[in-house]
Amino acid sequence: MERRHFLKQSALASSLFFVPSFVRAFENVSNTSLGFKKLVIIQMAGGNDGLNTIIPYSNDIYYNSRPTLAIKKDALITINEHLGFHQSLGPLKNLYEKGYVSIINNVGYPNPNRSHFRSTDIWQTASDADEYLDTGWLGRYLDENIHKSYWGIELDDNLSLVLKGKTLNGIATKNPAILYNNMQTPYFKKVLDHQSEEHLSEHNLGYLYQTMIEARSSAKYIYETSKTFKSSFEYPDNPFGKQLKTTAEFINSGLKSRVYYISMGGFDTHAGQINRQSRLLDIYSKSIEVFFKDLERNNTFKDTLILTFSEFGRRLKQNAANGTDHGAANNVFLIGKNLKAPGFYNEMPNLSNLDNNGDVKHTVDFRSIYATILDRWLEVNDAAILNRSFSKLDF
Repeated sequence: MERRHFLKQSALASSLFFVPSFVRAFENVSNTSLGFKKLVIIQMAGGNDGLNTIIPYSNDIYYNSRPTLAIKKDALITINEHLGFHQSLGPLKNLYEKGYVSIINNVGYPNPNRSHFRSTDIWQTASDADEYLDTGWLGRYLDENIHKSYWGIELDDNLSLVLKGKTLNGIATKNPAILYNNMQTPYFKKVLDHQSEEHLSEHNLGYLYQTMIEARSSAKYIYETSKTFKSSFEYPDNPFGKQLKTTAEFINSGLKSRVYYISMGGFDTHAGQINRQSRLLDIYSKSIEVFFKDLERNNTFKDTLILTFSEFGRRLKQNAANGTDHGAANNVFLIGKNLKAPGFYNEMPNLSNLDNNGDVKHTVDFRSIYATILDRWLEVNDAAILNRSFSKLDF
């Protein structure tokens, strides 16, 4: 380096210590230049009742099918002359009015399966109903495009199928400090210290060692990067709120992760649905609102898309226990700042044209939503990840 250039650079560096406004400006530039797109997926595990979430209050069939379970017009948040939000979704309605929410109705797949486990597998792998895959669609996304485990994080202690690929798995953690400390245990270090080229080249043992090496590297990166940002927002004091707070800290710290997966349980409302669903939707809606504010203040909401789904909906008719049984198609929420079609993307369920089990029929294949997100948000080859082409939507 030339002497003149060296002195110029040294003067610039030293000025950082004396001009606080420059430091703040530098931090802002760093924060706004993160740029890459993030996808946050939330599963309402158990099968949320979509008809009591987005309520067709002008439809007599809805009320006749649910004599004690249907939500009356004066107990909901009116959207238009036909539809209303559940009263617990007030914070979501605020985002809706800003143009940040798109609701896609009748989402499902052909020959729907009504088992929680099997239907979740179908959604997580993007398979057909009679097709069994051992990799998740986000795991294949990591395989095809990323080659780093920490680019896909599940906010849980165990990694589900959705983030498992052929050659690479995502990382599961609720607490990056605990994950990092676990990677530092004497036993873990001892195992890795005894690896050799022979171990790494052996098929099964090599896969195990490579996974452990990647886990240790990812744990260090996630912990050291995410600890640079701590959220100042007060999230609801429940597991879902804590998951979203950690996700916000990951995103706002500049972590290079592209996809996050969160599961919120409790939606299997066979009995006593009214109070239970109300409580769950309240938790969801209030937590999402704080999450939005956290990202918006730190200028990262513009680069974040949130997808909320449930593995299936519920039956139209209520059961004898003031609940609903497993159904088929359901609504999906998309939350973001870049939506072309905020509001209702398509028609509401046709309650006079149900399938043979009395369930809402699907008109939108969930894999078309995935294909659209992969192609137009994450900007990758959707057909290679989903194993075939699906029609794109225009949201």
